[in-house]
Amino acid sequence: MLGKTPMISSGSTTHFRRRDYVKITIFGLAVSALWGSLHSVILPLRLLDFVAESQKNTYLGLLTLTGLLLAMAYQPIAGAISDRSGFRWGRRRPFILVGGVLAMVFIPGIGLVESYAAIFAVYCLLQLSTNTAQGPYQAFIPDLAPEERRGLASGVKTLLEVVGGIGLVYIITFLGNRFLGDGAWISLVLALLVALMLGGMLVTIITVKERPGIPGPRQPFFPTLLKSYRIDLHRSPGFITFLVSRLLFIMALTTLQSFALYFFRDTVAVANPTRATVELLAIVGVGMVGSVYPAGRLSDRVGRRPVLLSSGIIGAAGILFLLLGPGYGYILVGGGLQGIAVGTFMSSNWALATDLVPRTEAARYLGLTNLATAGGAALARLVGIGIDFFNGYSPGLGYKFMLLVCLAYFIAGSALVFKIKGRAQPNQGTARSPSEAR
Repeated sequence: MLGKTPMISSGSTTHFRRRDYVKITIFGLAVSALWGSLHSVILPLRLLDFVAESQKNTYLGLLTLTGLLLAMAYQPIAGAISDRSGFRWGRRRPFILVGGVLAMVFIPGIGLVESYAAIFAVYCLLQLSTNTAQGPYQAFIPDLAPEERRGLASGVKTLLEVVGGIGLVYIITFLGNRFLGDGAWISLVLALLVALMLGGMLVTIITVKERPGIPGPRQPFFPTLLKSYRIDLHRSPGFITFLVSRLLFIMALTTLQSFALYFFRDTVAVANPTRATVELLAIVGVGMVGSVYPAGRLSDRVGRRPVLLSSGIIGAAGILFLLLGPGYGYILVGGGLQGIAVGTFMSSNWALATDLVPRTEAARYLGLTNLATAGGAALARLVGIGIDFFNGYSPGLGYKFMLLVCLAYFIAGSALVFKIKGRAQPNQGTARSPSEAR
């Protein structure tokens, strides 16, 4: 057990201790491990059992596009229901329990199915399950973390997601490729993901102390659904610009992650493309681990925008390394720069999100960030069609197209950072509520 000190509402640092930052973010490790494993390695390998080699990028893109569109539409609804719930043990944890249990039911299906249609269905059900939990879970930082330390809390959240999404994947893939065949390896990975989901869910439910939920007034079902997507520009004037900027950053990062394995197989002379992909992810992970915590702390001190802008510049530099530098070594250096960019972006961007959202609707608004997160991840998959198209004209041309598109995403996303209205330095002056400080 991670201590017995009850956590109190946001705005006080007296009873919010270091271990509490881990308590409110540990579930993200399990979710990140799940999707990092599926999107980077498991799904690309599994699809080779069902689809033609020449169409692998297209089928992977369409599969993940559909699932992510479901996540994009559903997460704000789950968040809105959580905001209005009145459960005795809190507004967030009941949804984490339900979503976590459903995810554990569907995870093994990724390895058991024997057709593209079946894996398509399981993937979509898994998206709905995890987002039932993830929408409410994301509101823990604005609910519970002190306002002046949300950058730090976002840094801890991102650090745990890195450990889950990259660090663990590297370890289990290295052991799997060394000691097991592909089928046994996938079964091992899925079993470990179920165990991680169970552990993250139980730790969160047991250790996080919420106040009892206060249910809102009952409204008809369909009007409630429509209001899940409403953005109040008076309360959050910069939120839409924030979403577009986040969308572009996510599209750049996800494009690189999604097609890295095929990029190695088709353009880089390595003996084991799967292992090379995992090594690249490990380099990315080192860059992320080294940057997430300092970036979160720095954003509390100097503001979110300067840190966000630096992440875009570093990301663009990494793309240029991948585009212009030949050989595996250059790719690893570019990957390290991408890792630093990702870590810096994820910490400072999420801290900015918690600044912009209204306190009373934190889960719904942070669920709306999934319009950018899942939406960007979904749109990034469409680049797979362009990769196959240009590769048809000249081998490797499609991957150059991919890198140029990512460079454009970073530049445009960075430019929009300057347009986001709202506070960039939350600690200046006297402490105020989020809505007042903007």
